Order: sequence, then C-alpha cells, then structure tokens
Amino acid sequence: MVDGSLGEALREAEVLGARARNGRAVPPTLAAEVDEIDAARGREYALLAVLLARPPDQSLLKRLADLSGDSSPLGVAHAALAQAARQTSAEQVEREYFDLFIGLGRGELLPYGSYYLSGFLHERPLARLRVHLARLGIERAEGQSEPEDHAAIICEIMAGLANGALPATAGAAREVFEQHLAPWIGRFFADLERAAAADFYRAVGALGRTFIDIETAAFALAKEADSALQKDQRP
Repeated sequence: MVDGSLGEALREAEVLGARARNGRAVPPTLAAEVDEIDAARGREYALLAVLLARPPDQSLLKRLADLSGDSSPLGVAHAALAQAARQTSAEQVEREYFDLFIGLGRGELLPYGSYYLSGFLHERPLARLRVHLARLGIERAEGQSEPEDHAAIICEIMAGLANGALPATAGAAREVFEQHLAPWIGRFFADLERAAAADFYRAVGALGRTFIDIETAAFALAKEADSALQKDQRP
C-alpha cells in the first residue's frame, strides 16, 4: 500500500506509535509474524498519524515528494500527496497546520472523535474509547496532552494493532476500528479535504478518506466471512 521509497520516513512514523504503547518491548517474533498486508496497513496508519500529529518538516516533505502511485484509488492518493509535498515548503505547511488544527482560539477543524460524535470535547465517546484501550492494555503515555480520541493518536493505535507493535487478541483492530473510528473519522478526512485553509492537507484528507474506505470494506468482508464460518460450524 505504501511505496518503498518512503523507507526511513515511514520507519520514523512507526516509531511515533510508541506514544500509544503500554511501555512493554515488542516481542521480535510478534513483528515477524505480521503478514505484508497488515504491515502495509500499519505503515499507512502510521503515516497518517505523523501528518496529523504535527506539520512535516522539510526532510519528511522531501521523502513524501518521492512517493509514487499507481492507478488504484490509494495509488492515486499517494501520487497526489507526493505532488502536494513538491509544491509546498516546511514553513507553508506549518502555517497551514496552525490554521487548520490550532488557530487563534481554535483551528478550522477539531480532529477529535468526541467532537464529531457528540459536538463537544471530552465526552462519552472518549470515555468509551479509554475503557476499551484499558481492556487491551494500552495506556496513555506520560506527558501526552492530547486525548486518545485525537485522529493522530487513534491512527497510531491502529498502526500498532496492525503491525503487531501492540500485542492484542485476534479481532482487536476490527473492534477498535468499528467502534471508535468508523463512526466519525471518514467525515473528518472529508472535512479536511475541503477545508478552506487546506492546501497540502487537502491531499492528506483525500489519502485518509480513501484508506478508511478501503479499511471499512475490508473489515466488512472479514466480518461476513467470520459470520459464515460460525454458521457453518453450528451443529
């Protein structure tokens, strides 16, 4: 899903997922058991997490500019992101990030699940997410000022669940996605894609929306397959 030319940039993105971990080292055998599709999914989530957590510096923009795509929807989104990276600078994208997510008082967008689901921050959707993460053994990192329902943090969590950095039971990623991402994050990415302050981040919004559509369809197929298997196993 992610072009290999991003190499080091994506490895840096995956390291960012450590903020969402529970402090334990990742067992080497666990990472080795992750198949290529899940590893690619993890890289995609990690890239989105990095771009939503802070504006990319010039080094990351340069790596993004080398990203290539293909004729698939995700490939087209990758190519558009590369083009956007070539047409901006670290200074421009820093200002854009400020206008979108910080602002004077508040930014144009509020990238939080609670806001999208209830209209307010720090509401019941955040509480439900925290309870779910606690069951999975995922704790909030010390010094983390943003709540766990921030789009960047929840993408970090999904990256860790996909690539094996966060040990969890089978089906944990689908549960987190269906309960805490699917109800709102597609709308967030669509809003980002058409935000007045968005230029480079319009391409980030398109990438996120496209990837979430793919994830939604994949998890739906997996759920149907599980249901069919359970039906066949009934006496």
